[in-house]
Amino acid sequence: MRRGVVAAVAVLVLAGCSTGSDAVVTSSDFQFVSPGGKTEIYYESADRKVIGKLAGESLLDEGKQISLDDFAGKVVVLNLWGAWCPPCRAEAPQLQQLQDEFGPSGVQVLGIDVRDFQRSSPQDFVRDRGLTYPSIYDPPARTLLALSGYPRSAVPSTIILDKKHRVAVVLLRDILAKDLRTTLANLTAE
Repeated sequence: MRRGVVAAVAVLVLAGCSTGSDAVVTSSDFQFVSPGGKTEIYYESADRKVIGKLAGESLLDEGKQISLDDFAGKVVVLNLWGAWCPPCRAEAPQLQQLQDEFGPSGVQVLGIDVRDFQRSSPQDFVRDRGLTYPSIYDPPARTLLALSGYPRSAVPSTIILDKKHRVAVVLLRDILAKDLRTTLANLTAE
């Protein structure tokens, strides 16, 4: 008899935990998934998720930390690159063009330099191209832990965050400035 009462109470407790609007806690954190292997993924405003804490050491200013929090209220174009990456060489001036064009409207390009284990090479890369947007120096790509499930091998790739720093677009390919103009105009208008 006592076992039956204990079992009935357990069923009621479990049932109480699985009903109501608060029964399932849905994560508001970004979890990367590429449906069907897509290389361009666009998220509607209602489906956007925030990323985790993203911060790292500045490529050019050793010892200085750069954090996504430094760009509160701005649309952020995160770009994964490496000085060793041929498409990144073509892409960097395009990103600088976007920074120059959209920076005054509230857009910030932020590079994440990965797999460059000698700091001087990516520093030269930035200086030679006259890049003014900051980059985080992250040879092992640890900053990508803020982007749960994001492929560390996807270089170059670009992630566009809206003003609330929710993922709006993921591009797992190299980009041109013209590829992002409409998206950036729309996001800055939100």
